[in-house]
Amino acid sequence: MTSPSLLRRSQAADGVGELVRTPAQEARTPTPRLTARLHENDTTAQFLRFVLVGAVTTGVYAVLFVALHGRGYLAAHLVATAVSTVLANELHRRLTFRADERVHWFTAQWEAGGVTVIGLLATSSALGWLNAVIDGAHPWLQIATVVVVTGLVGLLRFLALRWIFRPEPARD
Repeated sequence: MTSPSLLRRSQAADGVGELVRTPAQEARTPTPRLTARLHENDTTAQFLRFVLVGAVTTGVYAVLFVALHGRGYLAAHLVATAVSTVLANELHRRLTFRADERVHWFTAQWEAGGVTVIGLLATSSALGWLNAVIDGAHPWLQIATVVVVTGLVGLLRFLALRWIFRPEPARD
């Protein structure tokens, strides 16, 4: 799923497409270096985009979890995980790895979804343990538990998407 452009030098490295900004433009942009950094194609920039997508989709998860919590924590967790995972996979395909022209939507869902099953099992187990230890745990404590476990699984997911599901380099 990783962009084959990672197998080549970045545009900035060969001087093509470099963004030149005036001092006035730099002053108006709150974080020009961060924005420029996020547009690069190296592993660090991809990881930063991966974390940002994870933060956004975790927010979506939290909103759905709280909204559905009345139906029970496990049902809320399953629905919120399914919706936020599909969204995360699509954002990773388009934004993190810039693979929307090379990787079909279903392929991205299938590849990342396999890793997500591990995360779903881990977070469901963690929620089950939490609710066994603290009867009627507050939804925000449940969300915090899911965030910690998801962060660890997310790191594994990034590694899998970045290196395991990497397309073969083009042969000349």
